[in-house]
Amino acid sequence: MACFFRRKIAAKLAETLQQSEDAFIPALTAVPVFKKQPSADFKLSLGTLRINGILPSSGDIQLQTENLAAQLKPDGVVEDISAGDALIHFKINGSLLAEKLLEPFGKGERYEFGLNSKLFDSLRRGTTLVEFSSPNIAKRFHAGHLRSTIIGNFIANLKQSLGNNVIRMNYLGDWGMQFGLVGAGFSRFGCMEKLKRNSLQHLFEVYVQANKEAEHSEDLKNAAKDFFRQLEQHESQAVSLWQQFRDITVKEYQHMYKRLGIHFDVYSGESFHQDQAQEVVRELQSQGLLKTSEKGTGVIDLSPNGDMSNICTLLRSDGTTLYITRDLAAAVSRKEEYCFDEMIYVTDKSQENHFNQLFQILLKMGNSWAGRCRHVSFGLVQGMRTRTGEVVFLEDVLDEAQARMLHNMNQSHTTKELENPEDTAEKVAISALIVQDFKGPLQSGYKFDWARMLQAQGDTGVFLQYTHARLCSLMRRNEGVETATFNPSCLCEQTSKTILQHFLRYDEVLYKSDQDLEPKHLVNFLLKLCHLVAAAHRELPVKGSPPDVAQARLRLFSGARSVLASGMRMLGITPVQKM
Repeated sequence: MACFFRRKIAAKLAETLQQSEDAFIPALTAVPVFKKQPSADFKLSLGTLRINGILPSSGDIQLQTENLAAQLKPDGVVEDISAGDALIHFKINGSLLAEKLLEPFGKGERYEFGLNSKLFDSLRRGTTLVEFSSPNIAKRFHAGHLRSTIIGNFIANLKQSLGNNVIRMNYLGDWGMQFGLVGAGFSRFGCMEKLKRNSLQHLFEVYVQANKEAEHSEDLKNAAKDFFRQLEQHESQAVSLWQQFRDITVKEYQHMYKRLGIHFDVYSGESFHQDQAQEVVRELQSQGLLKTSEKGTGVIDLSPNGDMSNICTLLRSDGTTLYITRDLAAAVSRKEEYCFDEMIYVTDKSQENHFNQLFQILLKMGNSWAGRCRHVSFGLVQGMRTRTGEVVFLEDVLDEAQARMLHNMNQSHTTKELENPEDTAEKVAISALIVQDFKGPLQSGYKFDWARMLQAQGDTGVFLQYTHARLCSLMRRNEGVETATFNPSCLCEQTSKTILQHFLRYDEVLYKSDQDLEPKHLVNFLLKLCHLVAAAHRELPVKGSPPDVAQARLRLFSGARSVLASGMRMLGITPVQKM
């Protein structure tokens, strides 16, 4: 609903400067709020108007600011206009602000605040394919894949919320020489009985044993190469064993994703593109792009001067394909099958060079759509340990997070009686994991801290959940109050105005998140909202207030709950009703 006010201000500017309203939208932003400090609602950047050619770029910018502010007259919507440092501030009529922002929350149905903003009209919408998580098969889910999983889920949720058709793809590591080692290792160290009892743990033990053995055994190394060759040549025994391992893994991983509240539309993998990889090789050969190195490997020259100073290997000397060859085939295949408008890969930053090479090769092959492929990279997490020591598996992290959260809830005197405390503890613990991960820039790694992550106070996922549960409790205790007529003029205190002003920033936060695909903007917006709500609980009592005041305040709290829940779901957090 912030777009209503942006449009009103833009119309005023358009009339004064004889420009289209749309020219002013990018220069108008909501003013960030500071607790208990009255401030303007929107600001106009004169610097942006100069850069965009709407105002002359020469001359005294402050004089331009003051002259333009003097030409703009207040009205029933904008009650005050003032000049600042190269900024013009606009104050909206308080009663109208409350009416326009809060009226939709009284309609009963679930209202997705801010998602119909005109601010999003400039965004490219279409089909977005997001590849994320992508663990290796025949291994338990490593904790190192958690960041890709939750970041990719956030990006998919965000894109879908902003009107895109989203395809969530899990591109499993189910091919290559590493799988040759698992296959060869299983024939020596594997046991079908153990595989039935504890599938992934046994496969992991086989892999570790085979890896150790291969360090000093040429026989096992050769057996691994031979097993992979059998796979590439579709020999039935090798393929049957591979399929069994893949099915076991996907079933186990789906259980883990369910705990995280994450789903995929497609479970793909390197194996899907083994034959297509050879087609890509032939295409590269026909275009004269594939060269043979002195070692007999197939390479492509990516150096700007064509002097082979920067090459990428696509084929081993024995003719088998590599990870990047299969990634090329996968990209081409996805474009043909899904006709995506953009494709986003989510992996750690160690793969930045891989994706730079991938996009360069696709462009060299004549695929202009490769310019709409993006790699979202992230730093690593240090110190993710359980009580038993260095952590390896995600299941251990989730189990411990749930156990610690359950303990904290049992110790707290504010914890409500719950039907399923373990389920609530898990949801709250997962929100704590997500918020700890999302608070800073994705490129930065961070130190994992159990104690700080699970605090009920401070900027944590527990605080988000506590605020949402408290708002739900307030609504339950005051059922029937909201049936009264909503009188926005009752929300005259600075505390309520500050929350309304904060709401104005929501569409801008989502717009910024879409630009850089960073979840920190939304996390920080929601944490700020929770702090503002905490102050409102103290200063804006519902119980004991006159009916029209109680109703207006309850509408404000209802709006806060709706915005908070919507933002939490976008982050991949399931809001709890009680805790």
